[in-house]
Amino acid sequence: MMAVHELKILSEFIQPQLEGKKNFEIRKNDRNYQVGDTLVLKEYDPKTNNFTGINMLAEVTYITDYMQKDGYVVLGTKRFKLRIVDNQNIGGD
Repeated sequence: MMAVHELKILSEFIQPQLEGKKNFEIRKNDRNYQVGDTLVLKEYDPKTNNFTGINMLAEVTYITDYMQKDGYVVLGTKRFKLRIVDNQNIGGD
């Protein structure tokens, strides 16, 4: 069964994902990631200690722990052609 994982990601790492320049994530494998899982990458600003409202969906297409620190994996990702803006962070009434 495919799982959905919500993950924090910093601006410096989400922008290349959004632009299609980066197609991987290096993560601690504490969630039993599997090929076919969906990642919800949620942009996080450590200066404000808040999420920015910019989210991105990606499918895990490949997993390896080759040459990684113990307990870490490289997740090959394929971006879904969708960008979500969380409206709770948008001003207005």
